[in-house]
Amino acid sequence: MAAQLDELDRKILGELQLDASQSLDEIARKVGSSKTPVWNRIRRMREQGVITRQTAILDAEALGLEACFFVLIRTSEHEADWQRKFLKTLRDRPEVLEAHRLAGDIDYILKVRVKNARAYDQFYQALISEVKIYNVTALLSMEEIKSTTVLPL
Repeated sequence: MAAQLDELDRKILGELQLDASQSLDEIARKVGSSKTPVWNRIRRMREQGVITRQTAILDAEALGLEACFFVLIRTSEHEADWQRKFLKTLRDRPEVLEAHRLAGDIDYILKVRVKNARAYDQFYQALISEVKIYNVTALLSMEEIKSTTVLPL
C-alpha cells in the first residue's frame, strides 16, 4: 500500500534523492519550510518505510569495475529448495547489483558489475557451481546511457 504523501513530502524526498548529505536547514530552505517540520516529516517517512536507507553512490569505473553485464537466466528448476539456494547465492555475490524474477521466457535477469570479462567468467563459474541452471546468456553493456536512483515523484 502506497504511503500518503503531500506536496511538501514529495519536495523533501526530491531533495534527499538528489543529495541526502544536505543539512536540514538547506532542505528546509529549498522546499519552503522550516527545519523542525522537515525533520518530523523525514522521521515519519523513515518510520513508514518510504525512506529505507541513506547511502553514497560510488563510481564503478573509478573503482576499476569497468564491465557491466546483464545476465539472463533460464532454469528448469522451480522447487522451493532450489529457489532458496539460488536467491542466497545471488545475495552472497557482491558483483550482483540487481536481480529480478521475470514473467516470460527468461526466469531471472541480473545486473553484474565486474572488472573485466575474466572476472565475469569467474563469477559465472562460481554461480553454476552453486546452483543448477538450464541456460545463461550474458550481455555486455557497451555504454551506460542512463543510470539513476531518483524515483519519479
